[in-house]
Amino acid sequence: MTASALPPRDGWRYGLPGLPLAFVALPLYVHLPHHYATLGVPLATLGAVLLLARAFDAVTDPLLGRWLDGVFAGGAPAVLRRAWPLALALWLGMWGLWFPPAWVHGHLAAWALLLAMATTLAYSALAIAHQSWGARLGGDAVRQARIAAWREGATLVGVVLASVLPSWWGWGATLALLALALLVALHTWGQGPQPPAVPGAPAGVPADQTDLRLPWRYRPFRRLLAVFVCNGMASAMPATLVLFFVSDRLQAPAAQGPLLAAYFVAAAASLPLWLAWVRRVGLARGWLTGMALAIAVFVWAALLGPGDVAAFAVVCVLSGLALGADLALPAALLAGVMADAGDRGRHEGAYFGWWNLAAKGNLALAAGLALPLLGLLGYTPGSRDPAALQALTIAYALLPCLLKALAAGLLWQGFVRQHRPTPPAPVPTPGATPPT
Repeated sequence: MTASALPPRDGWRYGLPGLPLAFVALPLYVHLPHHYATLGVPLATLGAVLLLARAFDAVTDPLLGRWLDGVFAGGAPAVLRRAWPLALALWLGMWGLWFPPAWVHGHLAAWALLLAMATTLAYSALAIAHQSWGARLGGDAVRQARIAAWREGATLVGVVLASVLPSWWGWGATLALLALALLVALHTWGQGPQPPAVPGAPAGVPADQTDLRLPWRYRPFRRLLAVFVCNGMASAMPATLVLFFVSDRLQAPAAQGPLLAAYFVAAAASLPLWLAWVRRVGLARGWLTGMALAIAVFVWAALLGPGDVAAFAVVCVLSGLALGADLALPAALLAGVMADAGDRGRHEGAYFGWWNLAAKGNLALAAGLALPLLGLLGYTPGSRDPAALQALTIAYALLPCLLKALAAGLLWQGFVRQHRPTPPAPVPTPGATPPT
């Protein structure tokens, strides 16, 4: 078996937890703002609530990563034992967010803040554990891209289901399906490939022995994180505003579910194509291709208006194809950076903790800045004022393209122009000191 080989039975067993986690991620970051806005929470207040909740979620990620490195030192069974209570907390938090009891209706903003903080904490712990597990499975760059593709492919299936089921079944049935999906996915995860033991890695290392600043000492990580942040902001703003754009700019609220489904189905279908492209051009150039495609397609959304649902569906499909690169390739690049630093098999939690902090920070800024700014510019949900809708269009379509272009420039400068080879990804010898 080659270093790149990953049997499908291993790939789907590892990747399956991405499906129920997507049931959480999409509603929390896309549906939740719209849900509480329709319950009567003012946009400015809602923006502050989401900013606080997502900031809390982000800053706890490095601590969770450090804790999980200690858990991983106890072996894969120790990770799985902790996954079950986390999954229960995750589901209870989701139910409370979508079905607040009658006695909190005068304090919906406070309820949303507390429940969102608790729910995202459980979600983050599971997501970092799942990502770290995949990186610890080892292999070369192509194998790591395949591992990420299985995880993100399952995530996309979950995203598609989460985007259409609430409108078809309602939130009660959707969350019941989430409970079943969590049970099946965690059981299957335990039956899949497990990270190998690292020679010389002491078992049961206390989490507090991992320095939170460790990843920042390695320059390629700092460069890659800068690309990830800019690219993530380019995705976070449309994710926060897409339901408002479809409802008010296109005036087609009934099309929200099908359009989101088309976007994510296209992303899932594109994953094999991006893996084939990576084998030809490498991870960095493959990701750069995806960024260029996203800009070329998404800028056209700024020209759309009422009734342009078919044209926007084309934008969704083509930008969904570009999304496949964003999903499969950055994590594989990060796995290579960790291997090059000598930290594979030892400190994945520390790296993915900061990685997820950056992702959550992007979402926090997108919600905490875009929504209040649109409120100041006169936009409210249901608005038909041309100036307000123009502000919505700029925030939804044009600013993300500029941010994506900045990310592409940073990727070109740091990983393509300098012709950095993709680092090999075998499990390194513990104790290696990374260059700075």
